[in-house]
Amino acid sequence: MTRSLVAEFLGSALLLVGVVGSGIMGASLAAGNDAVALLANAIATGCMLFVIITCLGPISGAHFNPSVSLAFYLRGDISAKTLTSYVPVQILGAITGVLVTHFMYDLELLQLSTTARTGPSQWASEGVATFGLLFVIFGGLRFNPGLVPALVGLYITGAYWFTSSTSFANPAVTIGRLFTDTFAGINPQHVFAFIVAQLVATVMAHFGLRWLFAQD
Repeated sequence: MTRSLVAEFLGSALLLVGVVGSGIMGASLAAGNDAVALLANAIATGCMLFVIITCLGPISGAHFNPSVSLAFYLRGDISAKTLTSYVPVQILGAITGVLVTHFMYDLELLQLSTTARTGPSQWASEGVATFGLLFVIFGGLRFNPGLVPALVGLYITGAYWFTSSTSFANPAVTIGRLFTDTFAGINPQHVFAFIVAQLVATVMAHFGLRWLFAQD
């Protein structure tokens, strides 16, 4: 279990380094062009997901996401003890990744975001993003497990662009991003609704995908 927890912490931290670091670099080089900054952010995040899932999946299952852990628990694939152990470690890893990124860019370590991300359209977007992520994971596991790292990386890269919220799809990532007042941030007051949407979508995905991907 210790190795699994370290893997979940490290993977979550590296994920936020990818998300926040590429957001900072993209914004600094894009000269005010948000489309270019978002493209850099999306590609770097997708690449990081492919790497950490491939390298750490054999150790912990490569969840790095409380919604994914909850989905595996609902399926009966992990125990309640594993779920309650993974979630705080994922959140702590996400926050650590943000702090490490701030240090790399010589920014103030402790920040709170002022970026507004709220409203029914963005909440619905987070629901779609989370449902889609679980669709990709469990569809991949059902039909081609070896492609799951690539599928997740490609999905999130695309979802940055086709969702109005830029596809957080992860409560730990959402919490981590409230601590950065950079391109990737989210106002702390808007975090709760994002997480509710993500968790509701997780439960919906459990029932819908269990039927869709059932063994013949």
